[in-house]
Amino acid sequence: MPKEIERKFLVDKPLWEALAKPEGIPVRQGYLSTSPQCNIRVRVYGDKGFITIKGKASGISREEFEYEIPKADAEEILRTFTPPQTAKVRYLIPYRSHTWEVDVFIEENEGLIVAEIELGSEEESFVRPDWTGREVTEDPRYLNSNLAKNPIRSGHPPSA
Repeated sequence: MPKEIERKFLVDKPLWEALAKPEGIPVRQGYLSTSPQCNIRVRVYGDKGFITIKGKASGISREEFEYEIPKADAEEILRTFTPPQTAKVRYLIPYRSHTWEVDVFIEENEGLIVAEIELGSEEESFVRPDWTGREVTEDPRYLNSNLAKNPIRSGHPPSA
C-alpha cells in the first residue's frame, strides 16, 4: 500500500522572501470527503488534474493513493462539488538530499507559508533549512482540508 510520510513546518517569512527560488506552481484543491477515516481531494496542480485519497494518519504516516485525471474534469469537480477550497503557489526547493515543497497560501489563507518534506521512513534523518520554523506536522489546523473549511484570514497567520 502506498504511504505518505511527511513532516510540516511553518516558514520564516523574511528568510523565505530573501531566498532565491524557482518559479512556483499554482495549486487549487478541494475536498469531496473529509471524514476522520479518509480524505478525498481533487487538485489542479499547474496544468494537470489529480484525485487523491488519503487514509487516517498514524504519526507522520498515512496511506495515499493519487491518480492523474484530465485537468478539465478536475476544474469541473472543483466548481461543482467542492465549495471550500484552498489556493496556493507551490515551490519545489532542493535542500541537501531532499526536495522541500513550500506552499505559499493565497486568498483566504494569505500570509501562511508551510514547508513539507516527504520521507522514506519515519526514522529518516534530514537537515532543516534555516527558513523553517515551528513543526506543525501533528497540528490539525495545518491540514489542507481544515484550511479549506477554516481558513486563516489575511494578516493573522500563525508565527513561525
